[in-house]
Amino acid sequence: MNPFSIDAIGAVGAAQPLTLQAATPTASNAAPGFANWVEQEVSSLNTQLVTAEQGIQKLATGTAENLHEVMLQLEQARLAMQVASQVRSKVLEAYQDVMRMQV
Repeated sequence: MNPFSIDAIGAVGAAQPLTLQAATPTASNAAPGFANWVEQEVSSLNTQLVTAEQGIQKLATGTAENLHEVMLQLEQARLAMQVASQVRSKVLEAYQDVMRMQV
C-alpha cells in the first residue's frame, strides 16, 4: 500500500474551484453540499500527494529537472495533509458535541 495515495476514497480528478452561490439557492441553482466539497478537497489532496510522489520517484531515478520544485511539491503535499487532518479532527469534534447535546 502506498502511503502517498488515497485512491480508495474517491476517483482522482481535477480540482474544481469553489464558486460563490446566490444567497437564496433555487432548485436549479442549488449550492453544492458539504459532501461534494469534501470530495473535491480530498481529490485535490490526492492529486498533490501523487504529484509529490512522482517528484520523489524522478529524484530517485535522477530524472528530476529541479530539486527545488520537488521539495516545494513535497512541502505543499505535507501542509495539505496536515490541514486535512485538522479539518477532520474539528469535524469529528463538532459531531461529538452535537451528539452530546440533550434535546
